[in-house]
Amino acid sequence: MSALKEYLEKKIAIITTDGRLLVGKLEGFDQATNLIISSTHERIITSEEENEPSSTVSLGLYLLKGNNVATVGLLDEEVDAAIDWEKVHGKPLKEATIST
Repeated sequence: MSALKEYLEKKIAIITTDGRLLVGKLEGFDQATNLIISSTHERIITSEEENEPSSTVSLGLYLLKGNNVATVGLLDEEVDAAIDWEKVHGKPLKEATIST
């Protein structure tokens, strides 16, 4: 989990196990991948069939339990700022499953 140290105080994107997309600044984490994220926003990407614009919901300071984290990545803020997220459409992600 030490790879997350490089992301501290930087803007990250998280995909959760239930398929949500969260964006915010990583403030802290622990060995269980519990994340503390500030200025968090959830991006709700709609499909083209819905004829609705995609939206962003502000969540503020957010604690995400590690067992809900599917992936974490560093966000390129210049590229992110250049995208009109209301015009982005896509298919919903399926919920992640854990096989034993």
